[in-house]
This record gives sequence, C-alpha cells and structure tokens, in this order.
Amino acid sequence: MKSSLVAISAAVVVATLVTGLKDRAALQERFGLGSAGKPAPELMMMGRIKPTDASAGNPEFNAQLVADKIEAITSPSPPAPGAREPDAAAPQPAAPQTVAQPAPVTPPIVSAPPAPQQAAAPAQPAVDESALRYFASRGDKVRLQAEISRLQALYPNWVPPADPLAVPQNGDKQLEAMWQLYSDGRYAELRKAVADRQAADAGWQPPADLLDRLDVAEARARLVNASDLKQYATVVDIAAATPSLLTCSEVDVLWRVAEAFIQTERAQRGQDAYTYILKNCANPAERQATVEKASTLLAYQPMQALLTLERPAADGSKEFDAIRDNLTRRFMAEGNDDPKLVIAPDYIARLEKLAETGGLASDALLLGWYQLRRNNDADAEKWFRAARAKQDSAAASQGLALALIARKAPEEAEDVMFRWRADSEDATSTYLAATANLMALQPPADLAEDVLHRIATEVIARKYVPTAQQFGWYARSLNQFQTAARWFETALAWKPDDEPSAYGLVITREQLSDRKAVLDLQRAWAGRSSRITNLEDTSSLIPNAVTPPPEKGTLAAQQPAAQPTQNPSTEPLPAERRITLQPGSQVVVRAARPAMETVTVPRGPRQTRGCSTTIDAGQLKPADALSRGWCLMDINRPMEAISAFEAALQSPTRKVREDAAYGQSLAYLRAGLSGNAAVAATKAPQNRQRAAELQVAILADRALSAFDAGRYRETLIYLDQRAQLQQERIDLMVLRGYCYLNLKMYGDATRIFEAAAATGSRDAARGLADVRNVTHPDVND
Repeated sequence: MKSSLVAISAAVVVATLVTGLKDRAALQERFGLGSAGKPAPELMMMGRIKPTDASAGNPEFNAQLVADKIEAITSPSPPAPGAREPDAAAPQPAAPQTVAQPAPVTPPIVSAPPAPQQAAAPAQPAVDESALRYFASRGDKVRLQAEISRLQALYPNWVPPADPLAVPQNGDKQLEAMWQLYSDGRYAELRKAVADRQAADAGWQPPADLLDRLDVAEARARLVNASDLKQYATVVDIAAATPSLLTCSEVDVLWRVAEAFIQTERAQRGQDAYTYILKNCANPAERQATVEKASTLLAYQPMQALLTLERPAADGSKEFDAIRDNLTRRFMAEGNDDPKLVIAPDYIARLEKLAETGGLASDALLLGWYQLRRNNDADAEKWFRAARAKQDSAAASQGLALALIARKAPEEAEDVMFRWRADSEDATSTYLAATANLMALQPPADLAEDVLHRIATEVIARKYVPTAQQFGWYARSLNQFQTAARWFETALAWKPDDEPSAYGLVITREQLSDRKAVLDLQRAWAGRSSRITNLEDTSSLIPNAVTPPPEKGTLAAQQPAAQPTQNPSTEPLPAERRITLQPGSQVVVRAARPAMETVTVPRGPRQTRGCSTTIDAGQLKPADALSRGWCLMDINRPMEAISAFEAALQSPTRKVREDAAYGQSLAYLRAGLSGNAAVAATKAPQNRQRAAELQVAILADRALSAFDAGRYRETLIYLDQRAQLQQERIDLMVLRGYCYLNLKMYGDATRIFEAAAATGSRDAARGLADVRNVTHPDVND
C-alpha cells in the first residue's frame, strides 16, 4: 500500500513538471519574455544609441527580473525560519506563495565578462555553443574570447566552460567547412554554402549561432566601411541595430562609434563610449590607444574626466605615464588655440621641464605661444629665445618678433623676422608689422642704410600701407619733405581712403608752398576730414619753426588691396642719409607725428591633420600606409602608427620597407617599448646613420627604464654602450651621477655632477647638493 502511494505521488510530480514545460510560452507571455528577448546594452537603454526602428524591442524589459520571477513560480518557496520541515513522503496541501521581487538590475553599456557571483548562479540557459566548439578545436584563443564575450552579452546567466579548449570538435564536416568560411571572412561564400545545403537537404537547418554571427560580421563590415567613408550617422544606426558588437573584444568598433557620436555633435555620447572602455576593458595597449584617440577628438575638460579612470601600475607608476608627455603637449596646443582656456599648472610645469631637459624646440614653442596668447610677453620671449637657440625656425622667429613688438623693441623684431619674411603669410604679416612699428618709434631710430633699403624694398613689393605712411613721417622728421611727400602719395595710391597719409601729404605740400596741391587735397577730402579741409595757412613755416603735430592716425593692420602703381620715375626711395650738421649751422626741427601704434598680427589657426580619423591601415596601399604612419607620429598617436607602418612593411619596394621599419621603431620608442623597437628595426635593412640613431635611442630608453627599476649597474652599462656611439648629453650625465650616488660611489658622482653643473645644469647642481647631504650631513644641518 505504501509503495503504491509513493508511485502515485511520483506520477503527480512528473505530470506537474511536464505541464509546466508545455506552458512555458504562457509563462513567457505573462512576464513579457518574448522568444527574441535579449538584454539591450546600456547605450540603447539610456537613449545614447537610438535604433532606426523605434518600435524594435522593449526598453523597459529586464531579463534578469523576469528570470527571477519564473524561478520563483516554478520552484517551491523556502521554509520560513523556525518552521518544522514537513515529511518528504507526506503529500502537502497547495498553498499560495509570496515571492519576493528582486531589485531591477541595469545591464552594462556593452558586454563584459560577468563579475563572480556570491549567490548560487541560476540554471544554465540553452545556448548554441557550436562556434565556441569550432574556435576551441582550432586553438584560436582570440576568437574564442570574442565568442565568449558575445554569448555573455546575449545570455547574462550563461557561464563558459571551465576549459573551452577541451570541448570536442564538431562531427559535421560540412558545418566545419562553413565555420572555416566564416573564420576567413568569406561571408558571401558562406551564405551560398548554407543555401546549397538547405536545397540538398530540406531537413537540415544551420545553427542559429552561425547565422547570428554571420549577421554580426556583415554588420561589422558595413560599420567599418561607413566609418571610413565618414558616414557617421550610418555608423550609429548599425551599432544600435547590432548591440553584440559593442563589447571589449570589438574595441575598434567602440572607437568608431565614439568618433561617430563626436562628429555628429554628440560629444557627451562619445565621451561615454570612451569612459566605458576605460572602466571595463583591461587590455593595456587598447586602453592607452583609447586615451590617445580621445585626445584628438575631445576637448581639454572632457579629457580630464577620462584621465581620472587611469589605473595604477604594478610598480607604483601611473598607467598612462608613457603618453603623458604627449598628452601635455596636446593640451598646451589646445590652450594656444583658445586664449580663454586655463591649463592646469601641473601640465605647464611638466612641459617646462621637458623644454629645459629635452632637445625639442617644439616644447619651448608651445610654451611661448601659450604665454603670448595670455599677454605674458616676458615669459613668451624667454621660451621663444630658447626655441630659436635649439632650432631657428619661422615659427620661433615669428613668436619672438611678436613678443618684441609687444614690449616695444621693433628693431630687433625686424632683424629676427627678415630671414623668414617670405616663409608664410603669417610670417610676412609679422615682418611688415615689425617694420611699421620700427618706423613709428619716437624718437626715431637711427637705422643703417642697408636696413632702410631692405625695409623700403619689401614695403614697395608688398604694397603695405602702414609702413609706407610711417616712412613719410620718418622722412619729415629729417626735414626731407620731398621724400616724405612721395611716400605719402604712394600710400594713398595703394589705399586712397587712408586719411593719416592724406593729412601727412597736405601739410607736407603746404610746407613746400604747393598751394594747388593743397587745395586739390582739401576739395577731395571735404566732408571726410575736418583737419584737412580746415588746415590753416602754413606757408610761413620755416625750417626752425615747429610744425603743429597731426592727430594720431590709425595704422591698418591688414594689407590693403593692390592699387595701380605710380610711374617708376616717381617711385619713393628710402629716406636719404641724414647729414650731421655742425653746431649752429642750422637748426633741424623734427615735426611731430602720430605716436607709435603697435600693429598686431593674429596667429593663424592650426591646420586639421589628414589622419585624425580612424581607418583600417591594412586596407591602404603600402605607400599610403607609410604616409599615414608618419602623419600619426606627427600628431602623437604612436600606437596607431605602429599598425600603419606594419602595413607599409608589406611593400615590394625596398625603400618603403626601410622607412616603415624605421618609423615603427620610432613609434615603439615613443610608446616606451624599447624591446619592440629593437625588433622592429630588424624588419628591414637600415643605412648606417639610421641604425646608429636607433641604437642610440634604444640604449637611452633602456637606461632610463633600468634606472626607474632601481637597476643602477645595468643603467651604467647601457650608458657606457651609448657613449661609445654618441657624446653623452647633459641629462644623461646627471642620470649617470645619480647611479653612482645610489651605488655609494660618491667620488665618481661628485666628478660627474661638477662637470655637468659647469654647463649651467640645475639638475646637476641639485645632484651636487644631494651628494653633500649624504657625505656631510652635519655641515648641511
């Protein structure tokens, strides 16, 4: 009898389970769990990526909450605390149960491996693991990890196998061949293979996972193509429709989506995408490249928010120390473009240290322009002079000339810019501004004849009105009225409405007793200049009388439109050489003229580089990839430049391969990877000069790395090897001195620091002080 009751109870339990399974669709309908219900990434749920079809999906659906509800209904509730446990064999009456609803769980922006669960994991969902088995059988760990990330995005409760590589191979050879087509990126052939097999075998259905992955792969290809073509709205639409692409295993897609947001004037969305990568993705190279890419697209303030997500390194340094110098340069350049932007003092101090200890004139230039844009003329002059000392260039000379003009030293400004006057429009404008301010000095400058001649030649060639007008006043100050009249006339020929030149001409013609010319000028300027039309009779003026000063004129800051030139016989000439008069022979009276007015030349905006957007360098021709690599190096994106140079190494041309290997070595060095740089240098033969240059740079980088790690004897070995190739720089001498100090070789340390300090090195002087502190602590106390 008892055994019969047990059998009947077991039958009831089985029937209940079967009924529950058959009614699964009803449960799904009751709780909103459709057959296609998948958790959407946070980008979509927060409105950051909006799919084209607004009706697709339910933004309020929470898969985890539904799963918990189903689990609660289909499982018996736990006994209340302290309640007596019922007899397992005795049938229990049905009773309504109260289910505690869990708090909603917000899914992440994109999928990432789930954090370890403290509680017991829910039951494993039915997941198609055919792709997982295929990649495991091939030993393709990269694609295997990508597949795990994708499945976790689709099935948050799914747990990957403990040893994916131990999963057995698929037994279906035709299916294996289809997966091989997918792995090779031959998607059209894969579509045809699936269709052919379905036509031959009507009962065969391809794995859903294979079709899903094929859809995703084709979507990725469309997204990359749209990004390369700068069709940014399409990029966002594809990403919204294919959320499984938005994972850490597809970081290139995340970069492109972030760029698309920024290019479509949704900078905050782009910043959110970069933030997600830095919060969730662990690959160091990808994290560093993320910051580099973001810095070319985001402004200074958003970048500071991203940098707060930096992780500490194992040795106590910071994660982005390798690129911090380049970031500092980029932030300072942004500050140069926007005079209202205030850069943090830490960045300014870091760049000042780089400019003082490094050999790059560009660092001093950045500091000079930053200070000049903020009217700190003394600091600007200091850094522009430092830049010119390292490398005399048009940019350094132009900045120095502007700083000199600002502190009213135009004579030196003209001399500094004369060599570079034709380098660019900005350089020409700066030189002409220096000449105008030089000719307007009060009292007039005592200029050499060759200086006057070269200024006059440039002014006539450029038809620059401000300096032509100032030449007129300069000649009047020397009582050379005919020369002054010709300069004023020339300025009016180039710019007929230049009132200061007309005024200078009318008073000069009056002093030359040319009444007809005076009357003609007064009629021409009637109603336009009261001081010209109301000019008093000045015919009684004699050389020792003082000419009434004219009102302050306005110097044109821009070059006027070209006007027909005068007859060559009346072209103005440089002011005649002044004659030194014996005392009492003649009284030279210099007529007052307009006070000097500084002519400023705005600095032109930086040009947009041609490689600021993201493209796949592997799709470029080797020569184009080489050019892109150098462009990326110019804007301090070495991690991307490495890939571009790698593509260029495939060129059949030896010269292109040599340049690509050289560039890749430099890119690795800039990224702080000296070991990789040495390997890259061997990918193509280098000439003797380049090989020596790379070896010197690699040895210096290794010396610095060894010193930072506290391996001082190893540092000295690298420094000795480098010294055999090139004379040791002052900063490396200081490094050598500190190695001796740390090794307690105080005599050698003192000798090195004294030699370096003799060159004016402040770091060497500090080194001497450190030696004294160690060897004579009582004296220092």
